[in-house]
Amino acid sequence: MKKEAAFWKAIKNEKVECLLCPHHCIIAHEKCGICGVRKNEHGKLFSLIYGACSSVADDPIEKKPLYHFYPGSRVFSLGSIGCTFKCDHCQNYDISMARPEELSLREIPPQKVSEIAYNHGCRGVAWTYNEPTIWYEYTLDVAKLVKNAGLYTVYVTNGYIEKEPLEEIAPYLDAMNIDVKAFHDEFYRKICKARLAPVLQTCEHAKKLGIHIELTYLVIPGFNDAVQEIKEFCQWIGEKIGLDTPLHFSRFHSDYKMKTTQATPINTLLTCHSIAKDAGLQFVYLGNIVHGDYNNTYCPSCKNLLIERYGFSTQIKGLTKEKCNKCGVAMPIKIA
Repeated sequence: MKKEAAFWKAIKNEKVECLLCPHHCIIAHEKCGICGVRKNEHGKLFSLIYGACSSVADDPIEKKPLYHFYPGSRVFSLGSIGCTFKCDHCQNYDISMARPEELSLREIPPQKVSEIAYNHGCRGVAWTYNEPTIWYEYTLDVAKLVKNAGLYTVYVTNGYIEKEPLEEIAPYLDAMNIDVKAFHDEFYRKICKARLAPVLQTCEHAKKLGIHIELTYLVIPGFNDAVQEIKEFCQWIGEKIGLDTPLHFSRFHSDYKMKTTQATPINTLLTCHSIAKDAGLQFVYLGNIVHGDYNNTYCPSCKNLLIERYGFSTQIKGLTKEKCNKCGVAMPIKIA
């Protein structure tokens, strides 16, 4: 499960600099970077989790969430351990904050992933649950094999990756749901122990590389729900990513180090939805709430119901060959 890492350079005194993510960790011998899974051994950097899986599941693609990417399909989901962030509100902290020696991990060789996905009736493979970029060597090797097998590939990510590794994996990465955790740097530095700007750069660059992008924004009362912040976030999406970018505002539930923070009021989510629509965003969804119109997809031109969702159950109702079957306008939705 150990393999020499990609994207690093040697520096003096047997130290190395990891170049995979914007942290650029300087790592001494026998130490790991912030992610906890990339280790310096005698002046060489190694991944400690190549092929090491903490979580394996057959999921609906809507769970990622991806609403405009092969709706109704199943995706073979893989997770490992570790993360580039240290979010106080992490809902998967049991794996994201773990170290390789702390958990029993299942090894799945790259050559086996496509076979397992097919056996589960899945149309693709997703790296999710913890941060996939720190699993880079494994995800790249698997993505190449998966694409050759005719399956799609997905990252569910915090977007903390440098330009060069993103460009290397882009030809083999079909979709990304990128979690934008707030739209001010103080939140990132205080709550996530990271920075906002690199995340926004990843969103913009991934879009230019032709990767299907959907964005998730977990709305936390009193932390990232200010009206002006939401307005600026939505304006940025329209200007830099595109008005047709699917945006998921998700309801916060207390967890990890933020157990005293209240759940997001529904009215706050409705306000966020209204702000996004007023900014011209065409596809805005609300997550972690009971089923309703805010989970469905409507044609922005004629308001025809295109996709109806109930939980993770999906029915395509108003689409024919990725066009609205009422007004004929092409939709930015990839159909299985």
